[in-house]
Amino acid sequence: MAAGALPPGVAHAAPGQAGRRDWRPVAQDVRREMLHTWNAYKRLAWGHDHLLPVSGGHGEFFDDAHPVGLTIVEALDTLYLMGLDRELAEGVDWVKKNLDFGAVNADVQVFETNIRMVGGLLSGYLATGDRALLRHARRIADILMPCFDRSPTGIPYRRVNPSTGEISGVTNPLAEVGTIIAEFGTLSRLTGDPRYHRAARKAMKAVLDRRSELGLLGTEINVETGEWVNGTATIHPPVDSFYEYVWDAWDLFGDREFRDLYRTLTRAILKHESTTIDGHLWFAQVDKDDGGTVSTEQSELGSFYAGLLGQSGHRRLGDSYLASWASVLDRFPVLPEGYDPSSGTATAKGNQLRPEYVDSCFNLWLTAGPNRPAGERYRELAYDYYVRQKKHSRVPNGWTVIDDVTVSPVKHGDLTSGYWWSEQMKYWYLMFTDAPRFDYRRGYLSTEGNALRGLRRS
Repeated sequence: MAAGALPPGVAHAAPGQAGRRDWRPVAQDVRREMLHTWNAYKRLAWGHDHLLPVSGGHGEFFDDAHPVGLTIVEALDTLYLMGLDRELAEGVDWVKKNLDFGAVNADVQVFETNIRMVGGLLSGYLATGDRALLRHARRIADILMPCFDRSPTGIPYRRVNPSTGEISGVTNPLAEVGTIIAEFGTLSRLTGDPRYHRAARKAMKAVLDRRSELGLLGTEINVETGEWVNGTATIHPPVDSFYEYVWDAWDLFGDREFRDLYRTLTRAILKHESTTIDGHLWFAQVDKDDGGTVSTEQSELGSFYAGLLGQSGHRRLGDSYLASWASVLDRFPVLPEGYDPSSGTATAKGNQLRPEYVDSCFNLWLTAGPNRPAGERYRELAYDYYVRQKKHSRVPNGWTVIDDVTVSPVKHGDLTSGYWWSEQMKYWYLMFTDAPRFDYRRGYLSTEGNALRGLRRS
């Protein structure tokens, strides 16, 4: 099939006739694209963290001198869900023979290490039952734990050097403080060791207890004093996934206190941050203490919030926010990294193969009910974006990021992002097929798309 071509069976379905479509050809096409890019990774970058599909090279994420097979770790459960069992076995074999995260001699972010490595290994273990993956996940979590244990507030330091054990980063943004509990809580459940869950929860609670009188949180905090360094409240980076994990503490672990805190935060966000521009719902950045608008600029990563609103009982608002992002596609072939709805311009012109828009389509589809007529419009939106992204990002050696979406043709970068393997391809595949290895009712996907609940072993 030519790059950008539409899978047979859906290409000519008429608008409004989504319920008559057979989406399975799309799922098969997604699977082919996953395999196409995986084979390029094996050929050109095996064992390295990233494939550079345009130049045909490879790159590292954590330490230029020490690859950790990040792409392999991120891809494990997606390979499993797609039934690519030979490729999965190859990946697991590489991890068991080669992964040594403790040899990384660089300052790594606790956040990135957790969501990518710990989460990827945990979902790989849940997919395969291979306890070596669980042991690796625990070893890496143990490398991160001093960042929590040595903090006087319980809010973790931002970075650690796995080789030396040195910790650093007194100022930490909220997403990096609080996007831990899903992985650490799952690790505690699987190992019987409560330390991980306890540390992650303590860190989040320390931040939540410092919300303003308006119920809003700032952006960055001093981990030693607990004082706010940046008082801007936002759903966008670098806060975004913090809100996901407050909800997920309830969803995954039944934490009623965090459920109630999530509701408190959401009321404050909807009251002080929501705004309407040209008939579309957006979320502004505001001062946490007085609610004054700081900026209306939007990050593509913020589009995740549409799905979170739907998951937590605000589907109508989630629909409205998703529609706002869909309207941006009237201006650009794929979503830019940053967008100003006041001027209709891209404030960051690249596209890093971000998954958040499709993630929201997926979560709203689940909320509406998979395979029910009400959910078909989310499939339509996700399908439209798949066609767009494939057309503009596919290259002979896989899929690549884009440096500029405002020019025609778009200007390619040279990277297959690690989260492309764990998130975007998984969301598309699960939406367009009834995957027998996934429980759509109980399934849980982390902020990195790792399946930490709901995998069915075959």
